[in-house]
Amino acid sequence: MVLLCLTGDVMCGRGIDQILRHPGDPTIYEPSVGSALEYVELAEERSGPIPRRVEPAYVWGETLAVLERVAPDAFIVNLETAVTDRDCPWPRKGIQYRMHPANAEVLTVAGIDVAVLANNHVLDWSVPGLVQTLDVLQTAGITPAGAGRIAEEAWAPAIVDAPSGARVLVLAAGSSSSGIPTQWAADEQHPGIAILPDLSRNTVERIAAIVRSCARPHDVVVVSLHWGKNWGYQIAQDRRWFARQLIDRAGVHVVHGHSSHHPLGIEVHRGRLIVYGCGDLLTDYEGIASHEHYRGDLGALYLPTIDDESGTLRRLELIPTKVERFQLTRPPADDVRWLATTLHREGAPLGTTVATSDDGRLTVGW
Repeated sequence: MVLLCLTGDVMCGRGIDQILRHPGDPTIYEPSVGSALEYVELAEERSGPIPRRVEPAYVWGETLAVLERVAPDAFIVNLETAVTDRDCPWPRKGIQYRMHPANAEVLTVAGIDVAVLANNHVLDWSVPGLVQTLDVLQTAGITPAGAGRIAEEAWAPAIVDAPSGARVLVLAAGSSSSGIPTQWAADEQHPGIAILPDLSRNTVERIAAIVRSCARPHDVVVVSLHWGKNWGYQIAQDRRWFARQLIDRAGVHVVHGHSSHHPLGIEVHRGRLIVYGCGDLLTDYEGIASHEHYRGDLGALYLPTIDDESGTLRRLELIPTKVERFQLTRPPADDVRWLATTLHREGAPLGTTVATSDDGRLTVGW
Protein backbone atom coordinates (compact mmCIF):
# COMPACT_ATOMS: atom_id res chain seq x y z
CA MET A 1 0.00 0.00 0.00
CA VAL A 2 1.07 3.56 -0.71
CA LEU A 3 -0.22 6.55 1.28
CA LEU A 4 -0.27 9.87 -0.54
CA CYS A 5 -0.87 13.36 0.78
CA LEU A 6 -2.29 15.66 -1.89
CA THR A 7 -3.14 19.33 -1.57
CA GLY A 8 -4.28 22.18 -3.72
CA ASP A 9 -2.53 25.52 -3.99
CA VAL A 10 0.36 26.33 -1.68
CA MET A 11 0.96 30.05 -2.27
CA CYS A 12 3.66 31.07 0.20
CA GLY A 13 4.71 34.16 -1.75
CA ARG A 14 3.60 37.78 -1.81
CA GLY A 15 2.07 38.60 1.62
CA ILE A 16 3.25 35.39 3.28
CA ASP A 17 6.79 35.99 2.05
CA GLN A 18 6.72 39.35 3.84
CA ILE A 19 6.21 37.78 7.29
CA LEU A 20 8.97 35.18 6.89
CA ARG A 21 12.55 35.51 8.11
CA HIS A 22 13.89 36.72 4.75
CA PRO A 23 11.23 38.86 3.07
CA GLY A 24 11.98 39.78 -0.51
CA ASP A 25 11.32 43.07 -2.28
CA PRO A 26 7.61 43.70 -1.68
CA THR A 27 7.19 45.56 -4.97
CA ILE A 28 4.52 44.07 -7.21
CA TYR A 29 2.87 45.39 -10.34
CA GLU A 30 -0.81 44.67 -9.87
CA PRO A 31 -3.38 47.14 -11.20
CA SER A 32 -4.40 48.46 -7.77
CA VAL A 33 -1.70 47.11 -5.43
CA GLY A 34 1.96 48.09 -5.53
CA SER A 35 3.29 46.31 -2.44
CA ALA A 36 2.89 42.77 -1.10
CA LEU A 37 2.72 44.29 2.37
CA GLU A 38 -0.80 45.48 1.57
CA TYR A 39 -1.96 41.85 1.65
CA VAL A 40 -0.54 41.50 5.16
CA GLU A 41 -2.43 44.60 6.23
CA LEU A 42 -5.68 43.31 4.70
CA ALA A 43 -5.35 40.02 6.57
CA GLU A 44 -4.65 41.84 9.83
CA GLU A 45 -7.79 43.92 9.37
CA ARG A 46 -9.73 40.67 9.06
CA SER A 47 -8.07 38.45 11.67
CA GLY A 48 -5.82 40.51 13.94
CA PRO A 49 -2.05 41.06 14.26
CA ILE A 50 0.26 38.74 12.33
CA PRO A 51 3.81 38.24 13.66
CA ARG A 52 6.82 39.16 11.52
CA ARG A 53 10.10 37.36 10.83
CA VAL A 54 8.41 34.09 11.73
CA GLU A 55 10.11 30.69 11.69
CA PRO A 56 9.38 28.53 8.63
CA ALA A 57 7.16 26.23 10.68
CA TYR A 58 4.79 29.07 11.59
CA VAL A 59 2.68 29.01 8.43
CA TRP A 60 2.10 25.25 8.68
CA GLY A 61 0.80 25.51 12.23
CA GLU A 62 -0.95 22.39 13.49
CA THR A 63 -0.58 20.55 10.18
CA LEU A 64 3.10 19.78 10.88
CA ALA A 65 2.13 17.49 13.74
CA VAL A 66 -0.54 15.92 11.53
CA LEU A 67 1.95 15.28 8.72
CA GLU A 68 4.44 13.79 11.15
CA ARG A 69 1.79 11.47 12.56
CA VAL A 70 0.37 10.45 9.18
CA ALA A 71 3.83 10.03 7.56
CA PRO A 72 2.73 9.89 3.90
CA ASP A 73 4.92 8.05 1.39
CA ALA A 74 4.71 11.07 -0.93
CA PHE A 75 3.59 14.63 -0.15
CA ILE A 76 2.50 16.38 -3.36
CA VAL A 77 1.48 20.05 -3.55
CA ASN A 78 0.67 22.55 -6.26
CA LEU A 79 3.30 25.23 -5.60
CA GLU A 80 1.53 28.35 -6.82
CA THR A 81 4.43 30.79 -6.57
CA ALA A 82 7.84 31.40 -8.06
CA VAL A 83 10.73 31.02 -5.61
CA THR A 84 12.88 33.85 -6.89
CA ASP A 85 14.36 37.27 -6.28
CA ARG A 86 14.45 38.10 -9.99
CA ASP A 87 12.75 41.39 -10.80
CA CYS A 88 11.33 40.77 -14.27
CA PRO A 89 7.54 40.52 -14.08
CA TRP A 90 5.74 38.91 -16.98
CA PRO A 91 4.37 41.77 -19.12
CA ARG A 92 0.76 42.72 -18.36
CA LYS A 93 0.24 39.66 -16.19
CA GLY A 94 -1.59 41.60 -13.48
CA ILE A 95 -0.72 39.37 -10.51
CA GLN A 96 2.74 38.32 -9.38
CA TYR A 97 3.52 35.74 -6.70
CA ARG A 98 7.07 35.20 -5.49
CA MET A 99 8.83 33.97 -2.38
CA HIS A 100 12.46 34.84 -1.67
CA PRO A 101 14.77 31.83 -2.20
CA ALA A 102 16.15 32.27 1.33
CA ASN A 103 12.70 31.25 2.60
CA ALA A 104 12.76 27.86 0.85
CA GLU A 105 12.86 26.15 4.25
CA VAL A 106 9.12 26.84 4.40
CA LEU A 107 8.81 24.02 1.86
CA THR A 108 11.34 21.61 3.33
CA VAL A 109 10.11 21.91 6.91
CA ALA A 110 6.80 20.38 5.81
CA GLY A 111 8.50 17.46 4.07
CA ILE A 112 7.17 18.25 0.60
CA ASP A 113 8.39 15.65 -1.89
CA VAL A 114 6.94 16.97 -5.17
CA ALA A 115 6.14 20.56 -6.12
CA VAL A 116 3.81 20.79 -9.10
CA LEU A 117 4.73 23.86 -11.14
CA ALA A 118 2.39 23.54 -14.13
CA ASN A 119 0.18 26.41 -13.02
CA ASN A 120 -0.66 30.01 -13.89
CA HIS A 121 1.80 31.72 -11.51
CA VAL A 122 5.17 29.97 -11.70
CA LEU A 123 6.25 32.26 -14.56
CA ASP A 124 4.93 35.45 -12.99
CA TRP A 125 8.57 36.63 -12.91
CA SER A 126 9.30 35.37 -16.41
CA VAL A 127 11.80 32.69 -17.47
CA PRO A 128 14.59 33.84 -15.10
CA GLY A 129 12.17 33.44 -12.18
CA LEU A 130 11.19 29.94 -13.32
CA VAL A 131 14.79 28.81 -13.81
CA GLN A 132 15.73 30.07 -10.37
CA THR A 133 12.71 28.28 -8.90
CA LEU A 134 13.88 25.02 -10.46
CA ASP A 135 17.39 25.54 -9.07
CA VAL A 136 16.13 26.36 -5.58
CA LEU A 137 13.88 23.30 -5.47
CA GLN A 138 16.67 21.03 -6.65
CA THR A 139 18.98 22.38 -3.94
CA ALA A 140 16.23 21.88 -1.35
CA GLY A 141 15.70 18.25 -2.36
CA ILE A 142 12.19 18.82 -3.69
CA THR A 143 11.36 17.38 -7.09
CA PRO A 144 9.50 19.68 -9.49
CA ALA A 145 6.85 18.36 -11.85
CA GLY A 146 5.30 20.03 -14.85
CA ALA A 147 8.07 22.54 -15.59
CA GLY A 148 11.58 22.38 -16.94
CA ARG A 149 14.32 23.92 -19.03
CA ILE A 150 13.01 22.13 -22.11
CA ALA A 151 9.75 20.35 -22.96
CA GLU A 152 11.11 16.86 -22.28
CA GLU A 153 12.01 17.88 -18.74
CA ALA A 154 8.68 19.62 -18.18
CA TRP A 155 6.71 16.53 -19.21
CA ALA A 156 8.91 14.05 -17.35
CA PRO A 157 7.29 12.60 -14.22
CA ALA A 158 8.72 13.30 -10.79
CA ILE A 159 9.59 10.05 -9.00
CA VAL A 160 9.34 9.37 -5.27
CA ASP A 161 10.58 6.09 -3.80
CA ALA A 162 8.23 4.73 -1.13
CA PRO A 163 9.64 2.75 1.82
CA SER A 164 7.72 -0.34 0.63
CA GLY A 165 9.77 -0.43 -2.57
CA ALA A 166 6.96 0.99 -4.68
CA ARG A 167 7.41 4.24 -6.57
CA VAL A 168 5.11 7.22 -6.99
CA LEU A 169 5.24 8.85 -10.44
CA VAL A 170 3.83 12.38 -10.69
CA LEU A 171 3.21 13.77 -14.16
CA ALA A 172 1.90 17.36 -14.12
CA ALA A 173 0.36 19.64 -16.73
CA GLY A 174 -1.79 22.74 -16.88
CA SER A 175 -4.72 23.87 -18.98
CA SER A 176 -5.34 27.32 -20.41
CA SER A 177 -8.75 27.14 -18.71
CA SER A 178 -6.95 28.01 -15.46
CA GLY A 179 -5.49 31.20 -16.93
CA ILE A 180 -2.10 29.86 -18.04
CA PRO A 181 -0.73 31.93 -20.95
CA THR A 182 -0.05 29.71 -23.95
CA GLN A 183 3.36 31.41 -24.31
CA TRP A 184 4.46 29.66 -21.12
CA ALA A 185 4.67 26.26 -22.81
CA ALA A 186 8.11 24.66 -22.71
CA ASP A 187 9.55 23.61 -26.06
CA GLU A 188 12.71 21.95 -27.34
CA GLN A 189 14.80 25.08 -26.76
CA HIS A 190 13.04 27.17 -24.11
CA PRO A 191 12.12 26.72 -20.44
CA GLY A 192 8.45 26.62 -19.52
CA ILE A 193 5.71 24.36 -18.31
CA ALA A 194 3.78 21.38 -19.62
CA ILE A 195 0.55 22.72 -21.09
CA LEU A 196 -2.31 20.53 -22.27
CA PRO A 197 -3.07 21.52 -25.87
CA ASP A 198 -6.66 20.38 -25.33
CA LEU A 199 -8.67 17.67 -23.58
CA SER A 200 -8.78 15.35 -26.59
CA ARG A 201 -8.01 11.70 -27.20
CA ASN A 202 -4.69 12.74 -28.76
CA THR A 203 -3.67 14.42 -25.51
CA VAL A 204 -4.71 11.33 -23.55
CA GLU A 205 -2.53 9.23 -25.85
CA ARG A 206 0.41 11.58 -25.36
CA ILE A 207 0.19 11.12 -21.60
CA ALA A 208 -0.35 7.38 -22.04
CA ALA A 209 2.88 7.14 -24.03
CA ILE A 210 4.81 8.88 -21.24
CA VAL A 211 3.30 6.55 -18.64
CA ARG A 212 4.15 3.47 -20.71
CA SER A 213 7.74 4.63 -21.12
CA CYS A 214 8.30 5.25 -17.40
CA ALA A 215 6.00 3.12 -15.28
CA ARG A 216 7.01 -0.21 -13.77
CA PRO A 217 4.97 -2.78 -11.85
CA HIS A 218 3.93 -1.48 -8.42
CA ASP A 219 4.33 2.15 -9.49
CA VAL A 220 1.50 4.45 -8.45
CA VAL A 221 0.89 6.93 -11.28
CA VAL A 222 -0.49 10.36 -10.41
CA VAL A 223 -1.43 12.94 -13.04
CA SER A 224 -1.65 16.40 -11.47
CA LEU A 225 -3.71 18.92 -13.45
CA HIS A 226 -4.13 22.67 -13.00
CA TRP A 227 -7.41 23.28 -14.76
CA GLY A 228 -10.70 25.13 -14.61
CA LYS A 229 -11.85 28.42 -13.16
CA ASN A 230 -11.27 29.74 -9.65
CA TRP A 231 -14.86 29.68 -8.41
CA GLY A 232 -17.90 27.49 -8.93
CA TYR A 233 -18.76 23.85 -8.25
CA GLN A 234 -19.75 22.76 -11.75
CA ILE A 235 -17.36 20.29 -13.36
CA ALA A 236 -17.40 20.52 -17.15
CA GLN A 237 -18.19 17.31 -18.99
CA ASP A 238 -14.98 17.48 -21.02
CA ARG A 239 -12.97 17.45 -17.78
CA ARG A 240 -14.87 14.42 -16.49
CA TRP A 241 -14.33 12.64 -19.80
CA PHE A 242 -10.62 13.49 -19.83
CA ALA A 243 -10.05 12.35 -16.24
CA ARG A 244 -11.80 9.04 -16.90
CA GLN A 245 -9.86 8.52 -20.12
CA LEU A 246 -6.59 9.02 -18.23
CA ILE A 247 -7.64 6.10 -16.07
CA ASP A 248 -9.12 3.94 -18.84
CA ARG A 249 -6.53 4.50 -21.56
CA ALA A 250 -3.40 5.93 -19.93
CA GLY A 251 -3.17 3.66 -16.89
CA VAL A 252 -3.34 6.51 -14.39
CA HIS A 253 -4.20 5.62 -10.79
CA VAL A 254 -4.90 9.09 -9.33
CA VAL A 255 -6.05 12.29 -11.04
CA HIS A 256 -5.06 15.21 -8.80
CA GLY A 257 -6.85 18.39 -9.87
CA HIS A 258 -6.40 21.94 -8.63
CA SER A 259 -6.99 25.60 -9.58
CA SER A 260 -10.38 26.12 -7.95
CA HIS A 261 -10.05 28.17 -4.77
CA HIS A 262 -12.34 25.75 -2.95
CA PRO A 263 -12.68 21.93 -2.95
CA LEU A 264 -14.82 20.29 -5.63
CA GLY A 265 -16.68 17.00 -5.78
CA ILE A 266 -14.70 13.74 -5.66
CA GLU A 267 -15.18 10.75 -7.97
CA VAL A 268 -13.93 7.18 -7.91
CA HIS A 269 -13.91 5.70 -11.42
CA ARG A 270 -13.27 1.97 -11.81
CA GLY A 271 -11.76 1.98 -8.34
CA ARG A 272 -9.39 4.87 -9.06
CA LEU A 273 -9.46 8.33 -7.55
CA ILE A 274 -10.35 11.58 -9.30
CA VAL A 275 -10.06 14.77 -7.28
CA TYR A 276 -11.31 17.48 -9.62
CA GLY A 277 -10.20 20.33 -7.39
CA CYS A 278 -8.44 20.29 -4.01
CA GLY A 279 -9.07 23.94 -3.23
CA ASP A 280 -6.46 26.18 -1.64
CA LEU A 281 -4.27 25.08 1.23
CA LEU A 282 -2.05 28.06 2.08
CA THR A 283 -2.51 31.56 0.62
CA ASP A 284 -2.44 35.26 1.50
CA TYR A 285 -6.05 35.77 0.36
CA GLU A 286 -7.34 36.07 3.93
CA GLY A 287 -8.27 39.73 3.77
CA ILE A 288 -9.65 39.81 0.23
CA ALA A 289 -13.40 40.37 0.37
CA SER A 290 -14.93 38.34 -2.46
CA HIS A 291 -16.69 35.00 -2.93
CA GLU A 292 -16.83 34.41 0.83
CA HIS A 293 -19.73 31.96 0.47
CA TYR A 294 -17.35 29.44 -1.10
CA ARG A 295 -15.26 29.44 2.09
CA GLY A 296 -11.90 29.57 0.34
CA ASP A 297 -10.24 29.73 3.77
CA LEU A 298 -11.11 26.06 4.26
CA GLY A 299 -8.91 23.43 2.63
CA ALA A 300 -7.78 19.91 3.34
CA LEU A 301 -5.00 17.38 3.27
CA TYR A 302 -6.22 14.58 0.98
CA LEU A 303 -4.93 11.19 2.17
CA PRO A 304 -5.63 8.39 -0.32
CA THR A 305 -4.29 4.90 0.34
CA ILE A 306 -3.53 3.19 -2.97
CA ASP A 307 -3.01 -0.54 -3.55
CA ASP A 308 0.27 -0.55 -5.49
CA GLU A 309 -0.51 -3.95 -7.01
CA SER A 310 -3.82 -2.95 -8.60
CA GLY A 311 -3.68 0.85 -8.44
CA THR A 312 -7.09 0.96 -6.82
CA LEU A 313 -8.17 3.25 -4.02
CA ARG A 314 -8.47 1.47 -0.67
CA ARG A 315 -9.25 4.39 1.62
CA LEU A 316 -9.64 8.15 1.38
CA GLU A 317 -9.59 10.53 4.32
CA LEU A 318 -9.43 14.31 4.38
CA ILE A 319 -8.01 16.38 7.22
CA PRO A 320 -9.68 19.82 7.08
CA THR A 321 -7.57 22.96 7.46
CA LYS A 322 -8.24 26.66 7.83
CA VAL A 323 -6.04 29.69 7.13
CA GLU A 324 -6.02 32.25 9.91
CA ARG A 325 -3.38 34.97 10.31
CA PHE A 326 -1.41 33.30 7.49
CA GLN A 327 -1.22 30.06 9.48
CA LEU A 328 -2.87 26.68 8.96
CA THR A 329 -5.13 25.65 11.82
CA ARG A 330 -7.62 22.87 12.50
CA PRO A 331 -11.05 24.40 11.84
CA PRO A 332 -13.81 24.37 14.46
CA ALA A 333 -16.51 21.70 14.36
CA ASP A 334 -19.04 23.92 12.56
CA ASP A 335 -16.58 24.55 9.72
CA VAL A 336 -15.74 20.85 9.46
CA ARG A 337 -19.44 20.03 9.18
CA TRP A 338 -19.89 22.73 6.53
CA LEU A 339 -17.05 21.29 4.46
CA ALA A 340 -18.36 17.73 4.86
CA THR A 341 -21.88 18.76 3.86
CA THR A 342 -20.61 20.65 0.82
CA LEU A 343 -18.37 17.83 -0.41
CA HIS A 344 -21.13 15.29 0.21
CA ARG A 345 -23.56 17.39 -1.82
CA GLU A 346 -21.10 17.88 -4.69
CA GLY A 347 -19.91 14.27 -4.63
CA ALA A 348 -23.38 12.71 -4.70
CA PRO A 349 -23.83 13.07 -8.50
CA LEU A 350 -20.34 11.57 -8.89
CA GLY A 351 -21.12 8.57 -6.70
CA THR A 352 -19.26 9.54 -3.51
CA THR A 353 -20.29 10.28 0.06
CA VAL A 354 -18.52 12.29 2.76
CA ALA A 355 -18.96 11.85 6.50
CA THR A 356 -17.27 13.30 9.57
CA SER A 357 -15.45 11.21 12.16
CA ASP A 358 -15.10 11.86 15.87
CA ASP A 359 -11.57 13.25 15.47
CA GLY A 360 -12.56 15.83 12.84
CA ARG A 361 -11.46 13.91 9.77
CA LEU A 362 -13.65 13.44 6.73
CA THR A 363 -14.12 9.93 5.36
CA VAL A 364 -15.04 9.47 1.71
CA GLY A 365 -17.15 6.52 0.59
CA TRP A 366 -17.99 5.29 -2.91
